[in-house]
Parts: sequence; C-alpha cells; structure tokens
Amino acid sequence: MVSLTSDRTERVQAGARLFDGQQWHTVVSGRALPQRKWMVIVEGVTDRNEAERLAGRTLWGEPLADPDALWVHDLIGAHVVDQTGVDRGVCIAVIDNPANDLLELDTGHLVPVTFVVSASRPPDGGTGGVIAVEAPDGLFDLLD
Repeated sequence: MVSLTSDRTERVQAGARLFDGQQWHTVVSGRALPQRKWMVIVEGVTDRNEAERLAGRTLWGEPLADPDALWVHDLIGAHVVDQTGVDRGVCIAVIDNPANDLLELDTGHLVPVTFVVSASRPPDGGTGGVIAVEAPDGLFDLLD
C-alpha cells in the first residue's frame, strides 16, 4: 500500500517509475483506496516478503513534463510581481495550506497560489524567475 502525497495520480499508474533511494521500480498497476492510499503492484515484487522490504520507504517519482504545472522548485527564488509591476519580494517557501497553497515571501507576505497568473524561470534553468500575481487590493498593505 502506498500513501500518495501528490495530487498527480499518474505517479502510481501502470508504467510510472518510482525510486526508493536505491533502485527504480516500475508500476504494473495501481488502484485507489480510501484516505489517499493506493494498492500498487511493481515489477519484480512477487510476494509479501519482497513487498515488506519496501514498507515505510519514501518513493520518488520521475519528473513530469507539464508546462502548465507550478512546481515548487521553480517558485522558490523567483520574484513575485503584482499586476501593477511592483516587485513584492522573493518567494522563499511554498506553504501547504488546506484552502490554497501559499507563497511565503522574504518580506513576510503570504500570497495564495490562486492569485498566480504566470510563472517563468530564467532561460538557463536557474533560480530567479518571475511569478506574476493578480492580487486583490490590500493584500500587501498589512506589512508595508
């Protein structure tokens, strides 16, 4: 059984590859269970003893190619610019929040990800991109 911490269910579908820190495993099949758990069968794991060897391990998925997705590693280090062109600070963290994930800025501001209009990273793939936000009036007033 796998606890999925991502909203990307293709991570546990047939053909997906998962890394356990030592080796890659290819998913043969995956089936959703209650409470964000998945029954996952991987190649080469044919009995309970082999499955228990993977118990408690964190499994990482391969990078996904999704040009519309906002990836945390692309947001950290990027400048947040509002709809008037004002640079509001640098994103230093993305906070998991039940209502909406929040961009934490080096200024102390918290910006809901739902206000993000676009995000771009530098052509060299490094940090320091730009996150354009359309923020409601007053969002940045409290700490200014």
